[in-house]
Amino acid sequence: MPLRFERETLEVGGSQVRIGSELRTAYLRRLGLDAEPPSVEALQRLHRRQAERIPYETMWLHAGEAWGIDPVESVERIALHGRGGYCYHLNGGFALLLRSLGYTVACHVGGVQVTPEADPESVGNHVVLTVSDLPSEENPSGVWYVDVGLGDALHEALPLIAGDYEQAPFRLILDRHEDDGAWRLEHDPAGGFVAMIWTTAEAEMTEFRAKHEWLSRSPESPFARVALAEHRDATGIDVVRGLVVTRIGDGAATSEPLTDRTDWFAVLGDVFDLRFDSSELETLDRLWKGVLTVHRAWEAAGRP
Repeated sequence: MPLRFERETLEVGGSQVRIGSELRTAYLRRLGLDAEPPSVEALQRLHRRQAERIPYETMWLHAGEAWGIDPVESVERIALHGRGGYCYHLNGGFALLLRSLGYTVACHVGGVQVTPEADPESVGNHVVLTVSDLPSEENPSGVWYVDVGLGDALHEALPLIAGDYEQAPFRLILDRHEDDGAWRLEHDPAGGFVAMIWTTAEAEMTEFRAKHEWLSRSPESPFARVALAEHRDATGIDVVRGLVVTRIGDGAATSEPLTDRTDWFAVLGDVFDLRFDSSELETLDRLWKGVLTVHRAWEAAGRP
């Protein structure tokens, strides 16, 4: 039976759940870090380790696992079961970890755009974090843009200041969005999306439930097309789409399809730190058969 820890609640800008010390310790153990007081340096250590060790992944969706976006459940999967998730899980869980360490964290409604044209339907397809009360010489306001849920974008948190930022292998541009008070992150042309826009109003995770339901259940969702995992480090990104692994940045390369089941799961563990020790065998069978079926259809269509 999966381990579960008692929830501790804290009223901050609405009802926000806070994880207990045991679950926090388990989360930090996966990151390979000890608890320390809030600071800019500590925040960056946490952000880097989260990006490097907790994968952006949609394997759960293709395995037929019905995940919600309860942030404590997200933390449990991350801390106890070697899993990751997409933005609602990663940023939702990371927010709880940061709050448990004493950081002032807010969630915001974002929208990832995959084309240059404005897309009203993108609103709410991403949850954004900001951390405040951490002033530094480079960031006197003390507000930081924190995002471990974009897969191939941020390795470190950014000061919430308009400007160009280099995070190898990408150049990221942070700026105000038109005149509506929102913020806009423009991704590098080599990245997996064009831009992400978010509002400054604080949001609760419950506001993302309807969009999550569509993204995780609709056959029209982009996440339904191919199983995906991404791993970010200081010099690049590893991406697995279906059975093909691609490295972007330092050591760029694309693998031949991993058509052996054992090899594929080994790569998910070794490269993406993605574990399935708590998954039923039939769940893993469903995942593998689905990914293999999609790959064969892709090959039959001519492998663009």
